Amino acid sequence: MRDHPCQPLTGYATMDDAERLARATAFRALMAGRRTVREFSDQPVPRAVVEQAILTAGSAPSGANHQPWFFSVVESGPARARIRAAAEAEEREFYATKAPQEWLDALAPLGTDPDKGFLETAPVLIAVFGQKRGGPNPGDDRKNYYVAESVGIATGLLIAALHSAGLATLTHTPAPMTFLADICGRPSSEKPFLLLVAGHPAADATVPTAALVKKPLDAIAAWI
Repeated sequence: MRDHPCQPLTGYATMDDAERLARATAFRALMAGRRTVREFSDQPVPRAVVEQAILTAGSAPSGANHQPWFFSVVESGPARARIRAAAEAEEREFYATKAPQEWLDALAPLGTDPDKGFLETAPVLIAVFGQKRGGPNPGDDRKNYYVAESVGIATGLLIAALHSAGLATLTHTPAPMTFLADICGRPSSEKPFLLLVAGHPAADATVPTAALVKKPLDAIAAWI
């Protein structure tokens, strides 16, 4: 006998193992086409598409179901220009003084540098924040649990949802990211988690060859 309110479980379709495998294989094929993009088109993205993707992210599991995330969608040109200026300032310092040579060597095959022009070209920036306090209901002010883990899972779902809608993404994590809270008007109780760039890839977009190398199954999983 459960001593808390419950509802019948829904949302799980009845299927045989062949259909399960077909669905898993199709989803894997879809996500295998996902690439981090640094060359974006300025073609607008309908707000409704972004809304549906964020709602998908909001369905992620979280510690105590507190849902400790907030997604600040930045579309205005002036705000994106401010974010670019602040991010590039941090990135110039990173490449010049902060990053150890081993890290710079690891980044070299990907061709990254302090220039983040995509922050103004891409039509949508989504600043993802983790909330130290909150709860499942509006106005809650309770300690949140497993914030980084919960926000990370939600961000993964957000990326998958945008990719399924035919949109490219890039995860950008300048350090520190405190400027995001100021530009987005978020409270001190929230910590920037990452900046997700989203939009249509440019017609001449390319992908570094090194980025196509993915570990095989036996390198990332084991059955015990």
